[in-house]
Amino acid sequence: MTHPARDSTSTPHVVVRPLLIAHRGAPRERPENTLPAFLRALELDPDGIELDVHATRDGVVVVHHDATPRATTPVEALAGRPIAQLTLDELRTFSVDDVAPIPTLAEVLAAMDGRVDVYVEIKGRRIEQQVVDAIQGSPAPDRCIVHSFDHGAVKRVTELCPELRTGVLVSTYPTQPAALLERVGAHDLWPEYPCIGETLVQRVHDAGGRVMAWTVNDADDARRLAALGVDGLCTDDIPTIRTALSQRA
Repeated sequence: MTHPARDSTSTPHVVVRPLLIAHRGAPRERPENTLPAFLRALELDPDGIELDVHATRDGVVVVHHDATPRATTPVEALAGRPIAQLTLDELRTFSVDDVAPIPTLAEVLAAMDGRVDVYVEIKGRRIEQQVVDAIQGSPAPDRCIVHSFDHGAVKRVTELCPELRTGVLVSTYPTQPAALLERVGAHDLWPEYPCIGETLVQRVHDAGGRVMAWTVNDADDARRLAALGVDGLCTDDIPTIRTALSQRA
């Protein structure tokens, strides 16, 4: 496995910054997980964007964090129903912050058009095939990476599409990170940033994997993680974290 954020030919005097990944787009400026948020994120020039997906009752993968839309609809009978119980047409009636609709994954991938890596977090249950199909039908499937807290889902994605890069999310310190990655066939470990220390980074790198920290919004935290050799920082605030890392350099 390769580490895009790391340069194996660099000397100890060369500072290599982690990849900067826009968490749900640009959520501090636009409604998260919407096309306006992702398009604004592109203007901030990240290395990647991160998003969350569910699937509708008719099998369309859509980009949203919560299982039940955190959005409004004029159709009273649809309010409060989970995405998995709504058709795409029904979901189209919802508006996030009265600004933007809930987009499909295909729409977001088309808008990104291969300009950045897209990290797709699976939230919905048993939607791996639909997610893989959406990615394979996109303009740049090689720039898509799938990850999830549901490690079984990650393993199923790996079995469905072995060439697709995958990762596992964790919110506590994994005692055997290399074994975890091997068990599900994943390439990236996504720990919550307070869990990350030198030993964890070294173990993952020794196994040929990457460490992708979430969600890093503080400049001091970003500099600490970069010094440890973390490969990617997922953040709500690309400008602040980029400035912090440039000051370190």
